[in-house]
Amino acid sequence: MNTTTCSRNEFNLESKSTIGVEFATRSIQVEGKTVKAQIWDTAGQERYRAITSAYYRGAVGALLVYDIAKHVTYENVERWLKELRDHADQNIVIMLVGNKSDLRHLRAVPTDEAKIYAEKNQLSFIETSALDSTNVEAAFTNILTEIYKSVSNKHVGSDRQGYGGGSGTIIPTPPTEPPKKQCCNS
Repeated sequence: MNTTTCSRNEFNLESKSTIGVEFATRSIQVEGKTVKAQIWDTAGQERYRAITSAYYRGAVGALLVYDIAKHVTYENVERWLKELRDHADQNIVIMLVGNKSDLRHLRAVPTDEAKIYAEKNQLSFIETSALDSTNVEAAFTNILTEIYKSVSNKHVGSDRQGYGGGSGTIIPTPPTEPPKKQCCNS
């Protein structure tokens, strides 16, 4: 999924792979509040790895996206998860996303295998198709709701007005300010 798919629920067969980092914003309603997310779509290619790790600091959520028809992209999830665990806040909300579910006839990653991996690593899990929009909206709604609840709970338990400091950081002012999210490709 790229930022166009992420932010506008549109797919373009002509779209190119992300180079470096792309940005988009997205708003949804959660518990009667507008949650606005800043989505940072980092390139999954090895050559951009050095610049993308800096974007993890301050992120409150991440989508680890792999292609269900290419097992190697699923194998890379382990490395991306380690990077997130090493560089992001320990309370980051992470969702494992198997993309291209429309290519079920080419499936290389069994759904059950990915579900077990997600459960083992305390990740939420969903399969999507950016091409036909299957579960794309659900993925964003689910992770943004989880982030909102996490940030709201943190805010309630804190005397401070906010937390964090890096790029992509949310600074809540009583839980009406939206969380920001990071979108990762593998």
